[in-house]
Amino acid sequence: MNTAPRKSRILILIVAYNAERTIQEVLRRVPSSLGEHETEILILDDSSRDNTFTAARAFEKSAASPFTITVLFNPVNQGYGGNQKIGFHYAIERGFDYVALVHGDGQYAPERLPDLLQPLLDGDADAVFGSRMLGEFSALKGGMPLYKYVGNKILTKVQNLLLRSALSEFHSGYRLYSVRALRQIPFERNANDFHFDTEIIIQLFRAGLRIREVPIPTYYGDEICHVNGLQYAWDVVKASLLARVQDLGIFYERKFDVRAGAESAPRDRAKLGFESPHTLTLERVPAGSRVLDIGCASGHMARALAARGCRVTGVDPLPIADDMPLEHFVRHDLNDGAFPVDAGEFDYVLLLDVIEHLRSPEAFIEALRRSRTGGKAATAIISTANVAFAPTRLMLLLGFFNYGLRGILDLTHTRLFTFGSLRHLLEQAGYQVDEIRGVPAPFPLALGDNWLSRSLMVLNRGLIHLSRSLFSYQILMVARPLPSLDWLLHRAVSTSERLVAETDHSAV
Repeated sequence: MNTAPRKSRILILIVAYNAERTIQEVLRRVPSSLGEHETEILILDDSSRDNTFTAARAFEKSAASPFTITVLFNPVNQGYGGNQKIGFHYAIERGFDYVALVHGDGQYAPERLPDLLQPLLDGDADAVFGSRMLGEFSALKGGMPLYKYVGNKILTKVQNLLLRSALSEFHSGYRLYSVRALRQIPFERNANDFHFDTEIIIQLFRAGLRIREVPIPTYYGDEICHVNGLQYAWDVVKASLLARVQDLGIFYERKFDVRAGAESAPRDRAKLGFESPHTLTLERVPAGSRVLDIGCASGHMARALAARGCRVTGVDPLPIADDMPLEHFVRHDLNDGAFPVDAGEFDYVLLLDVIEHLRSPEAFIEALRRSRTGGKAATAIISTANVAFAPTRLMLLLGFFNYGLRGILDLTHTRLFTFGSLRHLLEQAGYQVDEIRGVPAPFPLALGDNWLSRSLMVLNRGLIHLSRSLFSYQILMVARPLPSLDWLLHRAVSTSERLVAETDHSAV
């Protein structure tokens, strides 16, 4: 029985454009030691205007390399990023374990491939980048022009700041990836241009994948640079900024929707350490109250209320944790007709950040009111996002209406409200609105609980006093159900009967 371990399958992807003079030398410099693995070289000629394809084919036929060589020609130029997409797809489709990106102009030393490959083979990384910036001034000593060195440093600093990362260099094209990692990220959605490299880094970060940097020598020869420096700088900063504001719930790029454990992670996060619908609700619900918490699956409010001695019944379409401190739990699709709990049995009914997820909020609010067969007129506390928030208005003015992972334009929201439309909905459903409150943006969630986020909260609170509609991030309303016509008619009949009986008794 053959018990020898399976050889790793390595694809060396060489992207080439007008590299006729350098391509054969690059191929000769690929270390023969990689032959201990199952190694193939794929050359992608991106519609070169010289004889790159012919030169690469000549080397393939000469049998000068110990590796299998495949040479492909793009009939239409796909760009630097577009070539990587094709090469990575090739690696995935053909079952390779690792793919190494090498440039056909010889700027990156193929001799360093074994060193860069080792962290992948050891299982210590999901991607390995050759960095020219790990050694002090080594890039300058290797011939990198001063303006490129300074630009590289500045851009990397800005990107690290935006992405909360600590790479020494974002702009090296010498990269190796685990094919398993490539399967986890939507690299096919990235740009075809040079900032593809930045976008794939962002995706790796967001997927929770490990990047390892290894020092490489810098070489600048007489190769022709096809990069527009100013355009490239703008593109990489813009991509990094878009990824950052996506974290803040302001913008959404589908290619950056790469979240480790995204399907299992709850969307709702605790909002109890700062002014929010949750803290404002706790201020309004007395200790010991009976509370109906609709949309309770996150458990944040249930735990906070239980800690104050409230008796909480929860309703949610999703299952709840075993340790949820509820007296009762009813699993119910909130879009399904009649409400299954008598709201009249409670002092307070909570609808915090729920109504915007419903197909028909009007039908739900009416069903909730009809569920009260008697008893108390439970006070309802409702919160939702304010679509008239100033940044949302500004984005709409500029032609943007981008849904995101959370925030006002959360992808799961089906209805959007202003102060006026929410009040109108409640009043049309038979509720009297007793309190309306504007809620500032949750800066501590986006920026962390620090002096900056607290200062922005104070500023936002002051702006809300100037214009509640314009500067409130969320809306909070407290409302009471008005008596139903059935109840009013029944009361009129019973009162009339009592008055008649009293009159008849007096007459006797």
